[in-house]
Amino acid sequence: MNIESETLTTKIAIPLSVPELRGNEWQYVKECLDTGWVSSVGLFVERFEASVATFVGTQFAVATVNGTSAIHIALKVAGVEADDEVLISAITFIAPANAIRYIGAFPVFIDAEPNYWQMDPDKVLEFLESKCRMRNGTLYNVTTGRRVKAILPVHVLGHPVNLDPIREASQKFNLVIVEDATESLGAKYREQMVGNLGHIACFSFNGNKIITTGGGGMIVTNNEGWARQAKYLTTQAKDDPLEYIHHEIGYNYRLTNLLAALGCAQMELLPAFIERKRQIAAAYSKELVEIPGITIMPEAPWAFSTFWLYTILIDAQAFGIDSRALLRLLGEANIQSRPLWQPLHRSKAFRDCGLFDCPVADKLNRDALSIPCSAGLTDGQQQVVISVLRSAATSKRR
Repeated sequence: MNIESETLTTKIAIPLSVPELRGNEWQYVKECLDTGWVSSVGLFVERFEASVATFVGTQFAVATVNGTSAIHIALKVAGVEADDEVLISAITFIAPANAIRYIGAFPVFIDAEPNYWQMDPDKVLEFLESKCRMRNGTLYNVTTGRRVKAILPVHVLGHPVNLDPIREASQKFNLVIVEDATESLGAKYREQMVGNLGHIACFSFNGNKIITTGGGGMIVTNNEGWARQAKYLTTQAKDDPLEYIHHEIGYNYRLTNLLAALGCAQMELLPAFIERKRQIAAAYSKELVEIPGITIMPEAPWAFSTFWLYTILIDAQAFGIDSRALLRLLGEANIQSRPLWQPLHRSKAFRDCGLFDCPVADKLNRDALSIPCSAGLTDGQQQVVISVLRSAATSKRR
């Protein structure tokens, strides 16, 4: 353990979301070390790809070095080009918007809906119908003149987007759906696995995700040509591996066998992790629902959420303090929490993009706080968190 991680562990008694390594991780990694297959070639890479594809229900999967690279390549193989526009959730981590810009395309930020905090299908349709026009079978943004090529819904916090209306819109306007499912492996929309709802999808296995390879990502699709092209581009577009001949610009986005070994072990534990996440969510919802000023994390009747990061909304007036003050109070009790991301329409990094008002995303950013929910969180630790939240509410209302 390095000094930084040791200090972090010492200071934070109850972390927000940390890896749970309790299966065959040591055995599989040792096999890589014993055989020397530690780099980007090895049986664990193919095994990991097959495991994720089978779990999600797609025909193909391509492992990548991280979730951002997966989104970048997914957009490319789906036909997104420079100066295109891609509709994307306004409340999400910045990675998918960055990936759009890597291509030279432009994100169009769509507000969240207030009930489940996901991309608002009504706002998607409103933009497509009122701001765009079809010309020769292609959709164009009337204001910018750019081609609108794709919709990139982000299933945030382990909960799926309401995709049926978005899929209908994509068919009507001839758009590609690239799912960003990086936070939602194991979630379901109307009994169908997230990642198998659009044309192509991406996952992340960063250290705080429901399973981890330390880093790592995955592209999944039922389009064989896209999968083949994704593998080609992520392995430096190598046309002749002996003579090192390349016909296109490729990317060093390969996942190593060593990290894939971790992924294989983690996939074996995924069902147990999902069950535990849902138990934690149920306990929080039961205990916190009666506290004035707290809105518990929702789950739609058509959804199966993995509750990746259990998140609450804090009404400052009713609770007594706002979300940031509560964050500091929890920190004083050695409990880690965090707000949601700055809404992307507020980011200076995207000031040159066409921006729209996103009031729900702004409210979520102001009021939301994610609280400890690691798969390894004990009942005792959870009760400590609940107790501190309850005490904070009581003391601030005196």
